[in-house]
Amino acid sequence: MIPAGKRAAVVRALDDEGVDYVVTDETSGREYTAVATFPLPTAAVEPVLDRLREAGIDESTYTVIVAAETVISRRFEALEEEYEEESERGGDRISREELQAKADGLASGLGTYVLMTVISAVIATAGLLLDSPATVVGSMVIAPLIGPAMSAAIGTVVDDEALFRRGVRMQILGVAVAILAATLFAFALRSLALVPPGLDPLELAEVSERLAPNVLVLVVAVGAGIAGIVSLMTGVSATLVGVMIAVALIPPAAAVGIGIAFRIPQLVIGAGVIVAVNVLSINLSALVVLWYEGYRPQRWFREDEARAAFLKRVAVLAVAIALLSVFLGGVTYESYVASTTETDIRAAATDELTAIDSEFELLELTVERTGTVPPLETDRVVITVGVPPGSTVKGTAPALDDRIETVLDREVAVEVRTVTVERA
Repeated sequence: MIPAGKRAAVVRALDDEGVDYVVTDETSGREYTAVATFPLPTAAVEPVLDRLREAGIDESTYTVIVAAETVISRRFEALEEEYEEESERGGDRISREELQAKADGLASGLGTYVLMTVISAVIATAGLLLDSPATVVGSMVIAPLIGPAMSAAIGTVVDDEALFRRGVRMQILGVAVAILAATLFAFALRSLALVPPGLDPLELAEVSERLAPNVLVLVVAVGAGIAGIVSLMTGVSATLVGVMIAVALIPPAAAVGIGIAFRIPQLVIGAGVIVAVNVLSINLSALVVLWYEGYRPQRWFREDEARAAFLKRVAVLAVAIALLSVFLGGVTYESYVASTTETDIRAAATDELTAIDSEFELLELTVERTGTVPPLETDRVVITVGVPPGSTVKGTAPALDDRIETVLDREVAVEVRTVTVERA
């Protein structure tokens, strides 16, 4: 809607941009004198809006952006090609105003947000304790976490401090609510004996994989952040991408709750690190992609403030991720060392058993490692050997002990168990 005295400036701005338009007189008797309607390619929305701002059309007036199904016109096609050629990033990027509106649209009410987060966390907790991947995946579909994660990044690059703060607050609230809900639910299940009394969550595959995070969790989180912000910029379904962000946050948050309820500190620490790294990485990747795509504040004199805030927040996020990555790197290195050590011990034990008796068979090998800082030390090896009936096993344990200590170049406790194997 065009205010009184601005009609000529608006028409001139649209003519300069080569935009076809229709201007209709506004007869309500208010401060507006006309309504301008015009089709624009996606890439042209932001530059044309900037020109209209210069002509006096600001937030105090009405500017309505509606997605058109199609525009049939050779003139429009020419305009579309012109703006796509001028655009450094192509023609798929929506305008700054549309991006902010989408971020606002993803922000559900506080009550709904908390309720959906609680439901998602409870279902994820049940899925982890049931060791059911399908149930865990189902919990991610309803998690309302994409809005806050994207809002913080968008608020930074467009210098909308209120949007940024709301995004940060909602993220912190969401993670805290998810952990609390998972803790209370897991504690209730344990107290009411709704799970087997002797259940060890660490024996469940869905839980144990959150126990020792490695650097690959960064790939998941960064990918989720990039996919989330690109979905908003290009109009891809944010609901589907929101599932990916929930993948990075809801199951590990539920694992933290299980660790608290079952008093497993190593699970609390491991899953907690995953949650922290994922939250930080999602925000960092979304922030960098938005800035790279050229999103800036509406007013040029606020760009310096936005740039300073961007650099400061990127630095804080990067440092925090780097510190947590030390833990991830240590776990990754420990996994590599443990795997290599077990392989070497298995090969040495197999060779030694073959040398003792070709019918001896290595049935099971358990390597126990202890310590606080990776790589851990191997301090106990348990070997289960299958032997034919009537075989002599005397001397087997000392021989295996000597061979394994030679491989490890240190003293370890070696326990050998023999099982008589009779085949028909």
